[in-house]
Order: sequence, then structure tokens, then C-alpha cells
Amino acid sequence: MAASQLAFRPLSKPHFPLRRTLSSTITFSSTRFRCSCLPKTGQINVEIPVVLRNIRSVLPGGSWWKLSEYEEEAKAREVMPTLRRIWVLVEDERWVIFVAVGSLTLAAVKRLRETLCSAILFQDIDFFETEAVGDLTSRLGADCQQLSNIIGNDINMILRNFLQGAGALINLLTLSWPLALSTIVICSLLSAILLVYGQYRRKAAMFTQEFTACANEVAQETFSLMRTVRTYGTEENELRRYKQWLDKLAFVSIRESVAYGFWGLSFNTLYRSTQVIAVLLGGMSILTGHVTPEQLTKYILYCEWLIYGTLRLGDNFASLLQSVGASGKVFQLMDLLPSDQFKSEGVKLKRLMGHIEFANVSFYYPSRVMVPVLEHVNISVQANEVVAIVGISGSGKSSLVNLLLRLYEPTTGQILIDGFPLRELDIGWLRGKIGFVGQEPHLFHMDVKSNIRYGCSRDIGQEDIEWAAKLAYAHGFISSLPDGYDTIIDDHLLSGGQKQRIAIARAILRGPAILILDEATSALDAESEHYVEGVLHAFRNDANAKRTVIVIAHRLSTVKAADRIVVMDGGSVIEVGDHQQLLLKDGLYAKLIKTQTDALA
Repeated sequence: MAASQLAFRPLSKPHFPLRRTLSSTITFSSTRFRCSCLPKTGQINVEIPVVLRNIRSVLPGGSWWKLSEYEEEAKAREVMPTLRRIWVLVEDERWVIFVAVGSLTLAAVKRLRETLCSAILFQDIDFFETEAVGDLTSRLGADCQQLSNIIGNDINMILRNFLQGAGALINLLTLSWPLALSTIVICSLLSAILLVYGQYRRKAAMFTQEFTACANEVAQETFSLMRTVRTYGTEENELRRYKQWLDKLAFVSIRESVAYGFWGLSFNTLYRSTQVIAVLLGGMSILTGHVTPEQLTKYILYCEWLIYGTLRLGDNFASLLQSVGASGKVFQLMDLLPSDQFKSEGVKLKRLMGHIEFANVSFYYPSRVMVPVLEHVNISVQANEVVAIVGISGSGKSSLVNLLLRLYEPTTGQILIDGFPLRELDIGWLRGKIGFVGQEPHLFHMDVKSNIRYGCSRDIGQEDIEWAAKLAYAHGFISSLPDGYDTIIDDHLLSGGQKQRIAIARAILRGPAILILDEATSALDAESEHYVEGVLHAFRNDANAKRTVIVIAHRLSTVKAADRIVVMDGGSVIEVGDHQQLLLKDGLYAKLIKTQTDALA
């Protein structure tokens, strides 16, 4: 140690009024302490330097242990309410608990995932616009697995180790309660440390699950938009965005690992202390004649059982708290009520004619309440009529379709189907009577024939599938695929136009009473569009089944043959008529026609 140097100077602010204070700065090696001494009382105050304050921050309870800057906002979840919720999930299988833990584990994973998936699936469509897909899949995966551990492992092990520890404690008290007290004190101290560690582990689990979900969302978004990422050369940016969440995960994991190290150090220290105390007290008890060597041997063995029972109980309890920490978001999702349209069965008409009426309908999206999308829209579509809806982007055309499919509810007004309010009809039955083809049809990772018959409730044969594909002008390219109709579809196998033709075949196969085409031919070339338009008109005029057709299109060449054309602008209907009538009005429709004609020229 380097030589000490002593310097005296008065403090700027004395500790007590009207008293002289002696101040000194003492240097030992490179550490400086500032000391102040009160001459009369002899009291010495020492100001700890910054280095030691930093060391203090990494000790248990210090600022280094905070898992996130949002830690204060994280809401703790009680253990017992969580356990009660989990019990409700499996109360129909109570007997399984008493039959075998393995069967219980299987039932709990299955039931938990099934319940959560059901709660998510039956939400309103705007729920999926606000919740990230990666976050939801993470809850169904990692979070449910954490919760299943509570039922299949943690509770079972906690009960077993508790009984073992309790039995050892009873035997210790029977042998010699004075000797048992020392072990009880050490086990109580160990349990107190465990409780602190378990709470910390629970909190760490909450952040781990949240950060994992966010990382999964970034990865899923990046991989699904890989063409865009490659086109703009933003691979490094996406990797950096993903790494940000990994850094947060590492931040939590490091602290959790250090906490586990403290827990292990505490256990080993207290365990060895138990052994030393057992030998010392036991030896003295033998010398005084209070216990026999045989009783001391039993005492030491029972101490081993009790201390290890406490250790395993602690590990299981910490794991339980960790699972509870991961349960918060899962139970929030499970508490969501299903959408109103799934709560009760509505009216099923004997026959759907296809008469549609929008009566004074206004609408805004829940996420944009200040931006009206539709304002006082009144449109009547007669059965077996072809009605085209046109207008510039953002005029509200697709929003009308979303309301008709009951993906959203009108803010004001109502929609009538054959004179019945849409809200009163059975939504499952109605959607089975509607064929819909969107601008960007999404096909499933299944074979072609499964995609074409997707959503059909009746029995469908191969001949029916090929008939619909031929009508949609899709049979030719499907037959040229490697496995024909058994070819598995992926994102890069088909062009946009081919996907649209498969989607049109799917709509035709349903035999709908109402057919909705939302830019359904936008990705087709001129020849394919001509054939498909002819097929759709022939399909509508099928003598065996009359159908109502609603067409939304930007390419106005596809709507000239419509019975009526509805022109929208700014969420309102501004013109109605057929092609020739609207041209004579020289309004917005005529201007749109002229603009597209000039562009082609």
C-alpha cells in the first residue's frame, strides 16, 4: 500500500451549526476518501468515492439489476390467480391429474394452445391489424410451452419436494428439536433468498418473452418481404433491426445468469454451514450425553434431505415464477371476448336471391376514427344484376366490400340482404353464399386442388375442380405444372395472374349467389382478361343459378358491360348510370375514361 497523505481543510457545509469540523482527504494507493470529524463528539463521516458507488450498483438490489427502463411500468402478476386460471383450463380433466402426470402434461398443452388459438381466431378483423403476427405466434409457441411446464412439471415437483422436506423436518424435530432449530433457521434464510431470486426470475421471464416476440416479428416480416429487402439492398438494416432485440435479450439473460450464480453461491454457503453446525452441535450433544452417535448420524442425513429438498423446492418455485411471468400476455389474449358475429346464430334464409342495399351507410376504421371513409352511402343492387363500382384510389370502393363481407360494422346506417339486416343473418351461412376474389389473392401452402376447393362445404370431386379451373381459364397452366393439380403452391411458383385465376376458380366452384370481384383481373394480361370476363358473364347468366355480381375496377374497360356503374369520390356516391349515360353526363366517370384512353394512346 502506498504512503498515506493527510490534508486538512474546512468543510463548506458543517454537519452541525456553530461547530467546527475537521476535514481531511486520505489517499490509500489510488482510492480517495473524504472524511469529516466532529471534535466534540468524535463522530466521523466518510464520503464514499464514485468507484465504490459503482461497485455498490452491481450488488444485489443495485441499479445494474434493473432489466429494462420500462421495468417500473411492468405489472406484476400474482401466482395464485395464475394457478387458478390454469386449473380452470384443465378442470374438465381433473381425473387425469390423479392418473398420471404425463397424461396431464399432454392435456394441458393441447387445451392451452387450443383455447388461446380459438380466442385469437374469433376476434374482429381490426384486431389483426393492430397485433403483430410474429407476436401472436410467439405466444402460441414459447409462452404456451412455459405455461405447460407449470402443470406438467413444476407443481408436481413442488409437491413432491415439499413432502420430502416436511418429512425430514418432522424426523429432525423428533430426534432433537434444539438441533433442528439451527437447520430450520438456515432453511428459512435460504427460502428468503429464494423468494427474492424467484421474483427476479419471474420479472426476467416477462421481458424475455416480450423481446423474443418482437424479434420473431422482425424476422417474419423480413423473410416475408425478402424480395423488397433484396431490391432495396437493406439486408444490413434488417439485420441491425433484429440485432437490437437480440441485444435486449442478452441484456436480460446476463443479469438472470448472474442472479442464478448468486443463488448457487448462497445455497452452497448455507449448505456447508449446515454441515459444520450439525457436526459441532452434534459433537457437543454427544459429549454431554443428550444424543447418541446413531441419532447424530440420522440427524445429519435428515439435514441433507431437508436442505436438498429446500434447494429443489426453490428451483421448482423459481421455475414456477418464471412461467407465471410469461403468462401475462397469454391470459390477456385468452380473456378477449369473441366478436359479436360469432356469439349467436343468426337467420338462415331458405334461398338467397342476392338483393343488396346500402342504406345511409357511414364508416370509419377503428384505428382512424377522425378520418371518415364512407359518408351517407345509398346503393341498391338488384338480384342478378351486374353493378360496377369505380373511382379514384381512396374513394371507399373496397370499404364497401369489407362491410358487405362483414369484416367491419358500419358506423351508422345498415346493410340489407334480401330485406334482412346483415347483422341478423348467420354470418357463416352468408359467407358460404358469397364468392370473393381480391386484387392480391393469397393462396395457401397446399396443393392446387385444395386451394380451389378451399371453403366449400359440399363434397367436391376432381371433375368439379377441373370444371371450375377451365371456366377460370386456369386448367391449361395447372396441367403444365410438375404434379398438375397435386402441385404444392409456394410464393414463387405462380405469377400474379395465375394466382388470380386460381382464386376465380375457387369463387366459381362455391356456386355463390353473390359474386364480388375486387380488382380481380388487375394482374391478368389482355387476352386472359378477355376470356375471364366472358366466363364471368356466362357464369352470372347461368340458367340454373342466377347470381348478383359486384365488380370493383380501376381498369374501366372491364366495367363497360355492367348493368349499372356507381362512381364514388371521397367516400360518397356522386354518379350512377350505365356506361353511355355517364359519358353523356361528362362527370368524373367521363374524365376517368378520357384519362385512361389518353394514357393508352
